[in-house]
Amino acid sequence: MTIKPLGDRVLVEPQEEKEQSIGGIIIPDAAKEKPMQGTVIAVGKKTDDNGKEIAFDVKVGDTVLLPKYGGTEVKVDGKKLQLMREEDILAIIEK
Repeated sequence: MTIKPLGDRVLVEPQEEKEQSIGGIIIPDAAKEKPMQGTVIAVGKKTDDNGKEIAFDVKVGDTVLLPKYGGTEVKVDGKKLQLMREEDILAIIEK
């Protein structure tokens, strides 16, 4: 199945946290926090008030910083993805 975001929405694949901490302590699922980073896998079509298409600040393949809460979680082919507005993305992480 393929999801194509509409409007100014972006589809992001969150990066899962490591199962073990640096000290070797295993963190149970209930104590894990929601991932704060992800990879953009699809973008919609953003338009201005006149209907003219304008470019997104993020592009497919960008690693981004996500808010702790926000967006809509969707499952596609067994993967958990986040669908959110571009304005909700906090930053692009440059390597």
